[in-house]
Amino acid sequence: MQMEIKNENGASVAMISGEIDHHNAKELRTQLDRYIISSKPPELVIDLGNITFMDSSGIGLIMGRCRLMQECGGRLIVHSPQPYIKRVLKLSGIERIVSIV
Repeated sequence: MQMEIKNENGASVAMISGEIDHHNAKELRTQLDRYIISSKPPELVIDLGNITFMDSSGIGLIMGRCRLMQECGGRLIVHSPQPYIKRVLKLSGIERIVSIV
């Protein structure tokens, strides 16, 4: 799992590659929380285009970052999830609180 955060057009984009599972979700959560709290971006885009596997830990990761972004006055967007990940996200009902594009 690798993550790189870039600023593009006024938004912060967290590009994650590899797998999101219970083994590495905690590390991702820590890195993202640190970034959100220190930078307070108005918009954080989590790019899932290069994710090869995601379990329920990924849903928890997204929900928690959404909550933190709202507390900091921003919003979270999930970008480019693979078709099976998009299906899992929709089944979880997460699209009611997070935009999936």
